[in-house]
Amino acid sequence: MSGARDLATLLARFPKTRPPLPPKLQAIYTRQYLENRGGETPAASLSQRLERWLHRQVAADVRDSAAAGATLELGAGTLNQLAYEPASAPYDIVEPFEDLYRDSGLRARVRTVYADTSDVPRDRTYARITSVAALEHICDLPLVLARAARLLAPGGTLRAAIPSEGGFLWKLGWMCTTGLEFRLRHGLDYGLMMAHEHVNDSREIETLVRALFEHVEVRSFGIGRQLSLYRFLAAQGPRLDVAAAWEARFG
Repeated sequence: MSGARDLATLLARFPKTRPPLPPKLQAIYTRQYLENRGGETPAASLSQRLERWLHRQVAADVRDSAAAGATLELGAGTLNQLAYEPASAPYDIVEPFEDLYRDSGLRARVRTVYADTSDVPRDRTYARITSVAALEHICDLPLVLARAARLLAPGGTLRAAIPSEGGFLWKLGWMCTTGLEFRLRHGLDYGLMMAHEHVNDSREIETLVRALFEHVEVRSFGIGRQLSLYRFLAAQGPRLDVAAAWEARFG
């Protein structure tokens, strides 16, 4: 996608509606989600090992830093990104699903938990706003990104890692691993779970980030867009006029 017309077409899709889960999938949804995040099955364990690339990309800017600024993580889930982050810096999270982080041993490292980006005080700013495998799940993504842009401190960076949803290799990868394992274990279609969870593809996410920020760096875990498993975006220079317009439209 490119150009104002394509962006307008994309924005018109939001807020999105999450496809409902059939009753049998709904009944095992929370357990399946926690198993995936915890790497508790062979396919989930493989996925967790591959996802280290995501975590390392997001934390690369503070890996050798003793004075990292405050961080806000969007969609922190089970807090698995914290293992890659310096322990001394203030760390806040946005995560509406309390079951994911409640029992985490890393919970004590979190300064403040917010259920929604709208709960973050406007006078609190961050040197880093991060996200790991979360933006693809957000139905009101333009609004969340706009709020994040306005919470960045001057010179701050949005650092987001996402699956290459919509690409050939990503789909082949989950179909042959997690999807196959899920069908063998439960006799159910994992594609329905993916459609429920991943409401945004990687192209949509990158298009929104490029529209909202002046400077965007993109890296892929693979070859190009279609033959990659993951994508990393580092964005600086928020266009605050765009952020304000998106907040007014979607807020």
